[in-house]
Amino acid sequence: MMIFLLVLVVLVLWLIMTYNGLIRLQNQVNDGWADIDVQLKRRYDLIPNLINTVKGYAAHESGVFEQVTKARSVAMSAGTPADKIQAENALAGTLKTLFAVAEAYPDLKANQNFMSLQNELSDTENKIQAARRFYNGMVRDFNTKLQVFPTNLMANSLGFKARSFFELTDAAQREVPEVKF
Repeated sequence: MMIFLLVLVVLVLWLIMTYNGLIRLQNQVNDGWADIDVQLKRRYDLIPNLINTVKGYAAHESGVFEQVTKARSVAMSAGTPADKIQAENALAGTLKTLFAVAEAYPDLKANQNFMSLQNELSDTENKIQAARRFYNGMVRDFNTKLQVFPTNLMANSLGFKARSFFELTDAAQREVPEVKF
């Protein structure tokens, strides 16, 4: 009888510790995603100012401005993390096009407002990258915890689901854009 109680207590303690560990990791993943969201919002706020600055010098490049604006709108309205990741990859591509347009205008490259916006955007991109690394690390730990035995038995029965990494999907987007101003 005593052995049965001891086994039962150990089992209950293991279940509690495992469940709490899964919740802790899930919250860290959610926190990581929230950090990414904050930086993406900052980038969304910078893009209209950047477009308006470039428009003053390159008004005939309206197709590029429309593409960037549309990609920004899609990224802002994306609901799930998977949709957000896909939309962010598309937005990154259109921003590269915008900077390529800016490259052709020497007066724009010397504009103080443009330089300031470019520096802020670059800083924001660095913060997004750091937040993405943190998020991906938490997703890795969470997904690993969900897959190892015997935790996987409990995690599956409690409805815990693996999360997606925030990855770049296009090989061209993996290249660091070279912008010289």
